[in-house]
Amino acid sequence: MKWNWKAVLGIVISALLIWWVLSDVDLTEVWSEVRHAHWGYLFAAVAVATSGFLVRALRWKLLLHPLKPGTTLHNRFAAVNIGFAANNLLPARVGEFARAWSIAKLERIPVTGSLGSLVVERFLDALAVFSLMTVAILLPSFPGAATLGGQPLRMLLFFMVGALGAVLGGMLLLLLFPAFFLRVAHLFARILPDRAGTLLVEGLDGFIGGLIALRNPRLLLGAMAWSFGFWAWNAVSFWLAFLAFGIDQGYGTALFVQGIIALGVAVPSAPGFFGTFHAAAVVGLAEVYGVGESRTLAFAFGYHLGGFIPVTAMGLWYAGKLGVSMRELGEAEEAVDEEMDRDLDRPRGHLPDEPEEAS
Repeated sequence: MKWNWKAVLGIVISALLIWWVLSDVDLTEVWSEVRHAHWGYLFAAVAVATSGFLVRALRWKLLLHPLKPGTTLHNRFAAVNIGFAANNLLPARVGEFARAWSIAKLERIPVTGSLGSLVVERFLDALAVFSLMTVAILLPSFPGAATLGGQPLRMLLFFMVGALGAVLGGMLLLLLFPAFFLRVAHLFARILPDRAGTLLVEGLDGFIGGLIALRNPRLLLGAMAWSFGFWAWNAVSFWLAFLAFGIDQGYGTALFVQGIIALGVAVPSAPGFFGTFHAAAVVGLAEVYGVGESRTLAFAFGYHLGGFIPVTAMGLWYAGKLGVSMRELGEAEEAVDEEMDRDLDRPRGHLPDEPEEAS
């Protein structure tokens, strides 16, 4: 596996954030909160969160349909778990590459296309998470005077809407004029080093291939419905975890904290999102809703570790069934790059005006 600057940066950020969240907290109080947790609610929270990986696998069928209509739930679920286990155990967020590589191996589909489907999935995730977070901010129960970084939190709402609008606009242009953007990529590739040019052209080609699903109204509406359903269901696990640690907050708070944590774990971190998850929980619960820090950290460590264990164990089991070692998963990014190189060397037809629409 590759320990590059991204991996080192992630570990440094995680260490600093763990130090920050623990620096002014009495650890005996945190431990006391953990010991007095309601384990029935916590197990229920973990069960709901873990079931979400099955929902991800169900949704993925729609995004993979343009590549191969008949992918099996077993293979999709295996690849989902392998990818998340790799993110939990290996540096530099290699899990996305491991997931794309795994499904390509299991279903014999182009790895660039599977990567493109994951980019589309991440966009749908962002759309759903931040839309639900917006609902939480607009609820009467939301603390109206709350600030984040000295700015009113309602300003965050405008930022999220603007950012999502910009991303949506860019994707719409790619959908309407895919051939134009591919031609531009080919032009830029001529002046870039060979490796960079290859990554640019093949990466954009795979991404546009993944976007094909969004051109079919049935697939688009289905994938969006699954995305909103998944994140609404996942927020139930946060609410149950609140109950486990005696945090008197409702479902609206769960939607908001889920969104803050989604933003937090996007920051580079050590494997498993240690530090970023916990710091985001402190920001969402302690700073915005005024929950005590000891109770907040008990929730963060309990819920995070509870969710960490099942998907990691399932991912390792599926990797073993596939005959893949952790070392091979750690080299998934290199394997994907090699596959992209092979794709570039294969004979290609003329550049189409539009990608073929899925039936």
